[in-house]
Amino acid sequence: MSKRKIIGNFLFLGFLFIGMVYYVFHGKDMERILEQISNADMFYWICAVFCVIMFIGSESVIIYYLMRNIRQKIKLAHCFLYSFIGFFFSCITPSASGGQPAQVYFMRKDDIPVEISALVLMIVTITYKLVLIALGVGVLIVRPQQILESIAPVKGIFYLGLILNIVVVGFMIFMIFDTTLAKHILNNGIGLLSRFGVIKQTEKLTVKVETAIEKYKDAASYFKKHKIVVWNVFLMSILQRLFLFYVTYLVYKSFGLHGTGFITIIFLQGVISVAVDMLPFPGGVGISEKLFLLIFTPIFGHITLPAMVVSRGLSYYTELLLSALLTAIAYFRMVLNRREDIR
Repeated sequence: MSKRKIIGNFLFLGFLFIGMVYYVFHGKDMERILEQISNADMFYWICAVFCVIMFIGSESVIIYYLMRNIRQKIKLAHCFLYSFIGFFFSCITPSASGGQPAQVYFMRKDDIPVEISALVLMIVTITYKLVLIALGVGVLIVRPQQILESIAPVKGIFYLGLILNIVVVGFMIFMIFDTTLAKHILNNGIGLLSRFGVIKQTEKLTVKVETAIEKYKDAASYFKKHKIVVWNVFLMSILQRLFLFYVTYLVYKSFGLHGTGFITIIFLQGVISVAVDMLPFPGGVGISEKLFLLIFTPIFGHITLPAMVVSRGLSYYTELLLSALLTAIAYFRMVLNRREDIR
């Protein structure tokens, strides 16, 4: 990702943040909100920060596990850096689109072939999104009354998010297991868009499709031969998601609240993730805050707004700051030191 794009993403994120702050806090009693926040038990916040670190670190373990499984020599410490890099660029780019390209770039600096990193990250992405799909479908099948009542105001965007995730993951799996048909569909799509003047550099795009299809063939072979490995990654991804969703429950406890179980709060936070995961907003800024206020008001009551501030501050902005710090460290260690070695 170029410096211009990074700056542009930061400006867009800043614009969304300012808009969100104005929308959420306009006309509110800030002194009262700060007082309510200051009365919370910070011990639970420390535990929440630990959960955020474990959430990011879990992806490191997954990457390490997959790399070692395909006999790729790699250091666990570097996998931690890859994870923080991925989450940093995911936090600042729409639909988290910048995370994996940045990870591939840094993995190349560690002499990991692009086809290997692309395969591993594809498996990570599919299993990561499958957890959200499983959660969303599970809610619709089991239909727990309290959860359904809480998400009633946001049913539309929840269904949209679930459908988008199913379509994206379904397309990725389709691309993996039927590469010939996928290639045919994509090339026809390029031709159709070209005729309508939507795209111009058709030859260049066709070459990119050919390259992508080859990567998916490698993924197909891996999926067929290592089903247990992929299943294990899915289970680890469930644990990874739970670490982040549990942050909201810790915030709930920090305000001295009781009466709602952690499973209900975890599922409701999962519903928010399902809804915003595919939307073109960096980190779901703006929409995540709005959904939190709509969904959790029956549970948090008059302190919903202070709870939202703390929850988002811990789950997203702490993640952003930590990953930014580790990304800077990774850049200096992997890129600049490598330049010095070349000299």
